[in-house]
Amino acid sequence: MRGEGGDRPGEGGEDCCDMRGMLGFLILFLLSKKPMHGQELAGEIAIRKGEKKLSPGTIYPALKGLRELGFIVEERDGKTIVYSLTDKGEKALKLAKIKFIKTFFGIFPE
Repeated sequence: MRGEGGDRPGEGGEDCCDMRGMLGFLILFLLSKKPMHGQELAGEIAIRKGEKKLSPGTIYPALKGLRELGFIVEERDGKTIVYSLTDKGEKALKLAKIKFIKTFFGIFPE
């Protein structure tokens, strides 16, 4: 995950999700709507991207990184792990939305 002021993890603080590839941003956005398990998240991202479902080797390392930063928490529901946003994750999502708008504002003609 990328910090506010740098290109690599841990540089300049860790108050925003990684915007490279936008996977962290998408995960935080989806979890802001409701708690989900990993395969549910992978399916929702696939629908939005119009592509096949993300592999476990893509989604779970991203979830682990977001959890290690304190943006999400996991809770077991039987054998299923359900992920949800923390307060820190909500703040990171707000910051990521601002960065997204700054980056992509004006890219599409009106």
